[in-house]
Amino acid sequence: MPSRPRPIHDPRRDDCPWCGSKRLRTRLRSPDLRHRRPGTFVVDECRDCAHAFQNPRLTPEALTLYDVQRERRPSRGHLRATARAMLPFPEPESWLDVGTGDAHFPLEAKELFAYTAFDGVDPTPRVRRARAAGRLDEAHLGHLTAPDVLARLRGRYDVVSLLHHLEHTREPREELTAALTALRPGGHLLLELPDPTSASATVLGKWWHPYDQPRHLHLIPLTNLVLELESQGCDIIAVDRRTPHTPRDLSTATSLYLNRTRLHRAAGPVTVVAALLDHALAPALSRTRFSNAYRVIAQKRT
Repeated sequence: MPSRPRPIHDPRRDDCPWCGSKRLRTRLRSPDLRHRRPGTFVVDECRDCAHAFQNPRLTPEALTLYDVQRERRPSRGHLRATARAMLPFPEPESWLDVGTGDAHFPLEAKELFAYTAFDGVDPTPRVRRARAAGRLDEAHLGHLTAPDVLARLRGRYDVVSLLHHLEHTREPREELTAALTALRPGGHLLLELPDPTSASATVLGKWWHPYDQPRHLHLIPLTNLVLELESQGCDIIAVDRRTPHTPRDLSTATSLYLNRTRLHRAAGPVTVVAALLDHALAPALSRTRFSNAYRVIAQKRT
């Protein structure tokens, strides 16, 4: 007798995974715009805490099928700016980059923190290739929340970075708890996330690149993240909604849209123009509600 096909979605939930409220609304319905794989995906939003989440959520097995590649690698300048945010603090002896992939961030951060040992954890074999290429001192294959991985990393690090990582995780609260477990007392968490309150999300709708369905499972408002970190024993040291802005809202939306129409042959030249406009407007937009990302530095209490 043939086996029954395994479901690709968890059961749909009727409450918010962040605060438990049952006051939900549908924020978005979208196909897989990036890879054009089959299916329509729903993002619900909590009317009480504004947490947005994929509902129903993909199963872990299904997520691996869609998650062929993470988002496009940020520019070297953006990665350097992220690392530079830690310069006001004592130079760390050890730094763990979570969801490091090919370890592009540690490679750039090493230029600013020459005496820091950079380790990486990632569920894909890319982390081992990054170690072989000399980008990491230690490579840990698996999820940070896995008991065997976390047991090896407990209390080892002065800095743990989670850069555009939480939105990909099934249980972001558990990921934060694991990151704090890997930190030494007094150590720092460095986080960057897409900002679901960005005005660009309203203007561009499903074409706004941080939605990235079905790969992004959670979109966490800054207020929610800050309150969660404080409840888990952190002090918030810095919040930045300007420099984490990534200037590609217009160009990505243009490319995604045109490549799905009869105008696809014009997508290349028009996207180039949109990219120039993204960069020209970035200094002004990053200071407004159109900024599309935020950064938080939190310190684990001693």
